[in-house]
Amino acid sequence: MADTENKELKVREKQELAAPAEQTRSGLVFTPHVDIYETEKEIILVADMPGVKTKDLTIDLRDDTLTLSGDIEPFENPDEQDMMIEYEVGKFYRQFTLSEVIDQSKIDANLSDGVLRLALPKVEKAKPRIIEVKAG
Repeated sequence: MADTENKELKVREKQELAAPAEQTRSGLVFTPHVDIYETEKEIILVADMPGVKTKDLTIDLRDDTLTLSGDIEPFENPDEQDMMIEYEVGKFYRQFTLSEVIDQSKIDANLSDGVLRLALPKVEKAKPRIIEVKAG
């Protein structure tokens, strides 16, 4: 796996920015930790996004760029007073570039217990066949 040009999924290079994109609201932006696995038929991407609910998760695919974005809502009620806060709220954000090997129309996503699992199926390779030649 030393040849990085042939990988089906490429992580965008790190860029030194205050935020990963222009934000329209204030708040912290976190980068989710991701594991990527490959089988013959698909690539599996597992992202750790604790505190994100399905309704607050957006998976956007445009121009071969897969963007994961999820908001974390505060857990406390308005009438509660903070005594100690270790769990920070904000937004998860991460982007990946997909190659032509991924069948983008068949991507499947599942969020369970703060873990997002994306199945990125590979396109079917052309199957060998004999082509019939017709006279005329």
